[in-house]
Amino acid sequence: MRRTVLPGGVRVLTEHMPGLRSATVGAWVGVGSRDETSGHFGSTHFLEHLLFKGTARRTAMDIAEAFDAVGGEANAATGKEHTCYYARVLDSDVPMAVDVIADMVTSARLDADELETERGVILEELAMNDDDPSDVAHEQFAAAVFGDTPLGRPIGGTPQAIRDVPRDAVWEHYREHYRPETLVVTAAGGVDHDALCAQVEAALAAGGWPLDPTATPRARRTAGAPVPPAALELTIRRSTEQANVIVGGPCLTSTDPRRFVLSVLSAALGGGMSSRLFQEIREKRGLAYSTYSFATGHAETGLFGLYAGCTPARVDEVTALMVAELERMADAPMGAAELTRSIGQLCGGLVLGMEDTGSRMSRLGKAELVHGELLDVDESLERVRAVTAAQVQELAAELAAAPRSVVRVGPFGD
Repeated sequence: MRRTVLPGGVRVLTEHMPGLRSATVGAWVGVGSRDETSGHFGSTHFLEHLLFKGTARRTAMDIAEAFDAVGGEANAATGKEHTCYYARVLDSDVPMAVDVIADMVTSARLDADELETERGVILEELAMNDDDPSDVAHEQFAAAVFGDTPLGRPIGGTPQAIRDVPRDAVWEHYREHYRPETLVVTAAGGVDHDALCAQVEAALAAGGWPLDPTATPRARRTAGAPVPPAALELTIRRSTEQANVIVGGPCLTSTDPRRFVLSVLSAALGGGMSSRLFQEIREKRGLAYSTYSFATGHAETGLFGLYAGCTPARVDEVTALMVAELERMADAPMGAAELTRSIGQLCGGLVLGMEDTGSRMSRLGKAELVHGELLDVDESLERVRAVTAAQVQELAAELAAAPRSVVRVGPFGD
């Protein structure tokens, strides 16, 4: 793995994977939905779509054809704290991918007609997500835990925000945040670091970005105002056959060194077929098909939840069982066999997940923008294997004592 800071403060990180004929290249911008200000709500998600709609040098069809012609794949993703535009191509086509993605990032036209067309596309995307009760449960759970803060807003924006945001606001958001000092380019696979740095610098210069040799990268995101603790119960009515329920609350930040402890805790509690939730709720009682735990971290807080999908009449019983398993983990330390199994599951999953270039590209971007440290696989495995049963119990007790929110989505009556 190598890291270089180019003129303008652009950061480039690569991981060479010997023997691979493919590579994944990503352009990360350290701006997400939480960074939107009043009047700009929905702009981050809008830009994810609009950057594919044409530049000064390329039409939307030109961009699509560039990747289709070489059998490549291109896409983008918006988060609460960053946005990524990425492509997977053959190693010989990396220069093309860099040129096209850099052109999109530096020189998007944000054509007014294209924006209005894409407004309809985004509204359809939001409607599609709203038809998925699991998506609704997760989005509303984040809103319940984070409340009236930027982290509580949906990543994709609300339908009303997408209808209301004008082209000028999207353009202002783009010009403010898409700058050399905010850009991180990551690549993994059959890539040469020095060659990639030269390609990135040339492509950004062609896009007209000022690459000041004295400029430095924008400082990594720092914690904002504390998120007030919340303990809410929310029921959303949907005419579905099954109820979706999530219970949980605030958790660790993205840079907390205990995030490796949290990974072991989550694996033991709801990370696989041998986990406590799966065994107790599905295997022993037959109350759910899907049940699991999850956690995400942000700059000043995080989110931890337990999920299950079950028949509406059993939703309170299932919720109580999920909470009981968390409290049981807080009351007594894990046995040696369970700890070994959970650590083994995480270590194996980590290594297997690093077999593809996209996962490694994403890992580099998050290391730079989110975690603030670049660990190789062996270092990550060492952190996981160092977790003790006492650490897991201590964190479980902390989570069990935190304010608890419950979100239910299903065919509930009054």
